[in-house]
Amino acid sequence: MMTDKKDKKWVACWGNATSITNRREAVYAKDLTLRYPIRMAFNGTMLRFRFSNLTGTEPVTLTKVFVGHTPITFGGNGSVILMPGKETESDAISYDVSRGDTIQVSIYLADFTQMNSGTLITGPLSKGYYSYGDFAEADELPLDLTRNTNWFYFLNTIDVLTSADCRAVVCYGDSITAQSWPDYMAQLAFGTNTSIIRRAVSGTRILRQYDCITYQAYGLKGATRFPIEMNVAGATDVIIQHGINDIIHPVGEDVNPFRPWSDLPTVEEMERGVEDIYAKPAKAMGLKVWSGTLLPIFGWRTYNEQRDQMRQQFNEWLRTSPIFDGCIDFDAAVRSTTNPKAFADGFDSGDHLHPSERAYEAMAQAAAHKLIRHIRRYDHEENWG
Repeated sequence: MMTDKKDKKWVACWGNATSITNRREAVYAKDLTLRYPIRMAFNGTMLRFRFSNLTGTEPVTLTKVFVGHTPITFGGNGSVILMPGKETESDAISYDVSRGDTIQVSIYLADFTQMNSGTLITGPLSKGYYSYGDFAEADELPLDLTRNTNWFYFLNTIDVLTSADCRAVVCYGDSITAQSWPDYMAQLAFGTNTSIIRRAVSGTRILRQYDCITYQAYGLKGATRFPIEMNVAGATDVIIQHGINDIIHPVGEDVNPFRPWSDLPTVEEMERGVEDIYAKPAKAMGLKVWSGTLLPIFGWRTYNEQRDQMRQQFNEWLRTSPIFDGCIDFDAAVRSTTNPKAFADGFDSGDHLHPSERAYEAMAQAAAHKLIRHIRRYDHEENWG
C-alpha cells in the first residue's frame, strides 16, 4: 500500500510507437471521437499522458481529451495543439486506479485533422473505437455511429504514479511485435508489478526507411525511432526483436523501384546496427538488453536460401553476443522440429512470415519465462526498485 509520496515513482503502464499511417485517399478526419480502453497494470494515484504527432506534417488540435469523465489538461487547458514532429505531455492529474482496472481514454477532433500519426497494433488488450460526433464525455458510444479500430492515433504513452517497486519492460520491433505477443506477455506478467510497453511498427527495418507514400507506413529506421521510443518512465529492460525486414524486403528495382538490392545489408552490418543503434544506447540508459531471435520465413514470397542463411547467421549472433544480457529464442519457440526453416504445425498465420495466435502465445511464454523470472529475482533477492 502506498503511504508516502517518496515511496512512489512514475512508471509507464501502457505505450505504443508512433508512425506514419497508411496512405489512403482520405487522410483527414472531422467531428470524430476516438476511444481507447487501456487496462491498468498497477495501482496508482495520478496519471499523465503523452500524445504524439511525430510523423505529422501539420499541427493537430485535440479539442477534448478525457479519461473517463475527467478532463486531461495541458497547462490547465482542456485542448492542445500537437505540433508536427513533436510529442506533448499532459498535466499530471489526480486519478486513482487499481491494478486490473480498464480506463477509457477519449479524444475528440472537432475540425479537419491530419490523421498522419498512428500505429496499427493487434492483440487481446489492443482494441479501439471511433464514433462520428462528439462523444468524448459519453458513458457509452452510440452503436449506430461507432466502429472498432486497431489504429491508435496520437495516444503514445500513459504513466501512472505508483509504488516504487513497479517497472516497465519495453518490447521493440516490427509487425511481429505490433501483433499479439506483447499483449499475451502482459497477461502473463499481470500481478508481478511489471508493465509491458510495446514500441513496434509494421515494416520497419534496422538500417533503412521508405520515403515514398506507398511504403511510408513501414515506418522510420532504427536510428531515428529508437531514441524517441525509449522514452519510457520506469523502464528496466528492453527486448529487441527486429531485423527480418532488412533481409526480406529488397527484390531489385526491376521488380519494385522502391526496393533496390542495394538495400540488402550484410549480416555484419545488421549486427553492428543492433549493437550501435540499440544495445549500446539502451545500456547507457541503464537498461538490461535482451535479444529476440528472428522467426522462420520458409514459404514467404521472397524466401530463398541466401535470406534464410542470413537469418540463421544473425540469430546465432543474437544468441551468443556478449552485448546482450540474454536471448529470448523466439525462433526455437515457434519453429518446426522436423523442418527448422519453417513454422511448427499450427504456428503459421498462413503467410509464412507472421505467426498464428497460438504461436504468439508461445512467444509470450518464452519471453515471460526469461523476463518475469528475472524481474522477480530483482524483487525478492536484490530488492531494488
